[in-house]
Formats: sequence, structure tokens, C-alpha cells
Amino acid sequence: VCEGNDDAFRYFVRKYQDMAFTVAVSIIKDPLAAEEAVQDAFVKGFKNLKSFNRKSTFKTWFYRIVVNEALARVKKSKTEIVSFTNDYETEPVDENAILSLHKEEQAYLINEALNQLPANESLALRLFYLEEESIKEVCEITGWSESNTKVILHRARKNMFLVFGQLLKTQL
Repeated sequence: VCEGNDDAFRYFVRKYQDMAFTVAVSIIKDPLAAEEAVQDAFVKGFKNLKSFNRKSTFKTWFYRIVVNEALARVKKSKTEIVSFTNDYETEPVDENAILSLHKEEQAYLINEALNQLPANESLALRLFYLEEESIKEVCEITGWSESNTKVILHRARKNMFLVFGQLLKTQL
């Protein structure tokens, strides 16, 4: 790509489009706006590829562009990011109920729960667990400090558990 082969960029689009969309949707919460943000991120990534200094992986560099683009869209649209309030009952989730669900149902409930979490918590969980990024990579992608990332992940796991439990009760 850096040598002028524009078609080679298709590899990056195919490889990163799904997770880029997931990252954007976790911040924006609107699939159509997230799709536009990802398209703009790919354009910015393509135009700025020569500035990629290889201090981090391409994936980390590109996801940082996606995060910045998504945050810019939220700010531009003046969409308020609402803080999570714990309105959920704290009864434990029955693990047998979770295991009895089909994989498609599990995936649906997990995505639904992630969509109900605040953007920073949803983003942290998606990057750390779904994309299997390290704490260091999550910090590079988001711009958060290591301690802040760990706090966000801790809160996100607790809140995810509560939201998932509530969703599970309504689904069964």
C-alpha cells in the first residue's frame, strides 16, 4: 500500500472492518452512524498510512483512528453519553440458564448487554475480551492510562454481569 498499490488496502478493509464496526458501535450506539464512522476511519487511515510509524501494530494504530472518529461523531452530534445507573437487581445469574442457551442466543444477549453499557465500558470489554487486546494495547487504542483502563474494565465486568442477568431474566 505504501508503495502505491491502492488495491492492497482491501486486505486491511477485509481484515479489520468487522471489529472496527464493533468498536465504533460500542461508542456511538447507532449502527448507521457507526458504519459511517468506520468508513471515514478507513479513508483517514488510507490517507495517513505514510505517517504510520510502526511504534505499534497497524491494528492498534487503526483502531485508535476508529475510536477518535467515533468520539468525534458523538461530540459533533452533541449526543450525551449517559452514565450507567445500577437499576438492576443484583441476584446472581444462573449459569445453567446461560449454558442452556444456543450460541446465537448467547451472542445476541451479550451484544445487547454491551449496547446497554456506557461507551467506555462497552469499548473496554470489546477490545479486551472480543479482540483479545492486552491492557497495554487497550491503553494505546483508547488513550487511557493503565490504571484507568483497569478500573473501567472492573466496572464494566460488574455492570455487564448485572445487565446480562436482567436481560437473561426477560428472555427466559
